Amino acid sequence: MTSSFEFSTYPARLSDAERDKALQVLRDGVAMGRLSHDTFVRRMELALAARRSDELAALVADLPRENRFSRAVLGTVEAVSGFTVRLRRAWQAERLPKLLLPNPARTHPLRIGRDPANGLRLNHETVSRVHAELSHQGGIWVLRDLGSTNGTTVNGRRVIGSVVVREGDQVAFGRTAFRLAVN
Repeated sequence: MTSSFEFSTYPARLSDAERDKALQVLRDGVAMGRLSHDTFVRRMELALAARRSDELAALVADLPRENRFSRAVLGTVEAVSGFTVRLRRAWQAERLPKLLLPNPARTHPLRIGRDPANGLRLNHETVSRVHAELSHQGGIWVLRDLGSTNGTTVNGRRVIGSVVVREGDQVAFGRTAFRLAVN
């Protein structure tokens, strides 16, 4: 009695290296302005779902592959521009006035804005009447934007809702900026 086995020959599973290489080509395509953000996101989803090498090849076929020299140049430019941004932030952080965090035992939040009834009154045209609120909750400081017109930022990022803040963070209410400090 002989038994016969049926074999299905599926292509080998994609390696992580192959997928990473295709994703890097897509990232480079965005960096060089060859792909829009939407196209990049869609192709990235397809690359992550791809099962065969030819599917990956089709996703990057219209994009030029960079050589080592151009990758080195791009990496150097990224590093230099990143350094200048970090240097500018560090320079500004030291020049910013300090905003002392209130005593954590305080039971009610500190309101910030132009209104004289606020705990911290900032008289600047870009600050809303009731701009933000700083509270101590469970051992952490939380800053909440209260629907201000010109926004609240922490370390250069706009606050949507609430965000945890710490000593040393740069906070801005409109165009009025401070560095958080502990008394």
